[in-house]
Amino acid sequence: MASPGRFVSFEGIDGAGKSSHIDALAVWLRARDHEVVVTREPGGTELAERLRELVLHSPMDALTESLLVFAGRRDHLQQRIEPALARGATVLCDRFTDATYAYQGGGRGFDAQVLATLEAWVQQGRQPDLTLWFDLPAATAAERRAAARAPDRFERLDLAFFERVREGYARRFDADRRRFARLDAAQPRDAVWQQIEAAALERAWW
Repeated sequence: MASPGRFVSFEGIDGAGKSSHIDALAVWLRARDHEVVVTREPGGTELAERLRELVLHSPMDALTESLLVFAGRRDHLQQRIEPALARGATVLCDRFTDATYAYQGGGRGFDAQVLATLEAWVQQGRQPDLTLWFDLPAATAAERRAAARAPDRFERLDLAFFERVREGYARRFDADRRRFARLDAAQPRDAVWQQIEAAALERAWW
């Protein structure tokens, strides 16, 4: 029987640089003979990717956003994440439920109790084994986004929104510090990678 896999999520406000490090960690793990599945949220399956397009580009309120995100998450868990973990793979996911609490809960000001109910229904206790939080001031992240790409519906929101998102992440971090590794994402890329490697090596899994 395959040993149980590990689930690692990458979190942070848009522009924090998390996505660029997922492939590097995948290479690091594969060099240690691990099967690695790289995925993302919203998205990760055909259905969830279709829902992602709606969430990122169609106007809607915070409850609708949350329902669509959790619907995609349910399909993602059933179709991709849980099967990979069951066969012993390591799953690296660009965002998971912490993002929902940060963006819809913190940024939008949506009811955290409703999010907790949806989380319990959809995830049935599933949480990442390790969450890498790329913490970065909202103003710095905005500068990076402006230089990198055309903005989606969220990325066009003002600085105050992203400060609330960052505060939402901070609350999640404070509530579950054993799961989180907080990274100083304002550092140069090599220095951020050193923090990621240290967080990985701190766990005795690899």
